[in-house]
Amino acid sequence: MSDASLSNDQPWYKGISKYEWLVLIIASAGWIFDVYEGQIFNLTRGDMLQDILGVGPDHPDVKKYGDEFLGIFLLGGTFGGLLFGSLADKYGRKSIMIITILMYSLFSGLTYFSTELWHVMSLRFFVAMGVGGEWAVAAALVAEVFPTRARAQASGIFHTSSVVGTWLATLAAIAVGSNWRYAYLIGVLPALLIVWVRITVKEPKSWEQVRDDSTKKRGSFKELLSIQPWAKHAFLAMGLAAVGLGTFWAVTVAGQDLAREMLKREGVADAEIAGKAKFAYGIVQTIGGGFGLLLFGPLSARFGRRLTFILYHVAAVIIVPITCFFPQNYTTLLVLLPLFGFFTLGMHAGYAVYFPELFPNHLRATGTSWGFNGGRILAVTVLYFSGWLKSQEGMDLKVALTGLSSLFLVGAFLMLFLPETKGKDLPT
Repeated sequence: MSDASLSNDQPWYKGISKYEWLVLIIASAGWIFDVYEGQIFNLTRGDMLQDILGVGPDHPDVKKYGDEFLGIFLLGGTFGGLLFGSLADKYGRKSIMIITILMYSLFSGLTYFSTELWHVMSLRFFVAMGVGGEWAVAAALVAEVFPTRARAQASGIFHTSSVVGTWLATLAAIAVGSNWRYAYLIGVLPALLIVWVRITVKEPKSWEQVRDDSTKKRGSFKELLSIQPWAKHAFLAMGLAAVGLGTFWAVTVAGQDLAREMLKREGVADAEIAGKAKFAYGIVQTIGGGFGLLLFGPLSARFGRRLTFILYHVAAVIIVPITCFFPQNYTTLLVLLPLFGFFTLGMHAGYAVYFPELFPNHLRATGTSWGFNGGRILAVTVLYFSGWLKSQEGMDLKVALTGLSSLFLVGAFLMLFLPETKGKDLPT
């Protein structure tokens, strides 16, 4: 059934082929393990660094190296995303997806053997390269395979699958406890996806159309950054992603820290605090974040990409101080954390929905990657500023998070200069 033959009042999933569903499942599976690789460090870095450094949990080097390695992960994701995004436009989505999945699986597994800080630093960089590259390729692939009327919902579902990755990482971190090495060994499993990708995925027709066109410079950063409107879209998308990624590491993941501080004030035993804090962030808050991600697609299909982005950013500015200052006990915090996650995380689905719609066939993965992974470069500065701010003597975590949440207003402002793509075909 053709896209044109379906009326707007029919469900978006009406007429979607078996192959289109398979592409969505495969892309989502890859993204699930992408997120697992990122979150498992966030959840196990305390035990890992205490073990490698031979220090206690409150030693300042644990936080210092933890934040530095997160910055290295963001840089690795940037480099890998830009490299593999460009290669995907030049050589096709399928082969580059296989390489990126293999890359993050292999180097995650090798983390099991880490005994020195430089081991962790190097391996996290290479894991991040695969993670950043896989997202860009998968986001472009989903956007190109699904019809216009279903693109926002499918892309939103693709990015929402990240929640499963966070849950898997949380459950793995809780299950292994202080035996952090086994959590990284699990990261080898997505390598099995390669067989499925190789058998199932075909190159999108939109990419095949430009493959033999000598007038199209596939994957060209020079063209992306010098020809309008692609250059404007690329830099504004990078800024938008920088807001979301920067606030994710500076604000969103701090839900775990808010829970930890609350539990300490309530006099909970140290042995219980870590598990309860992980549960509050990795399960409870992430449920709300999952709904925020899932609803971005339908909301943007109904109200437009620009308005949906703006609403999420403005709501995030409001919910952060409420979550920080309103709760008087752990239970009340658990009630608010889903709303905190909904608005501070939910906008991330918009990058998968929106970025592929901003660039033509021969630059789609390159432009999508530039926006999302290029934003990591700017996000690194937010991460380091956040670490500095939170470490200042006498600085209250709640005050720091409220101040950092003002960055969401920058994201809302940037959307005023980007086009509305609702209901439009992908640029050719």
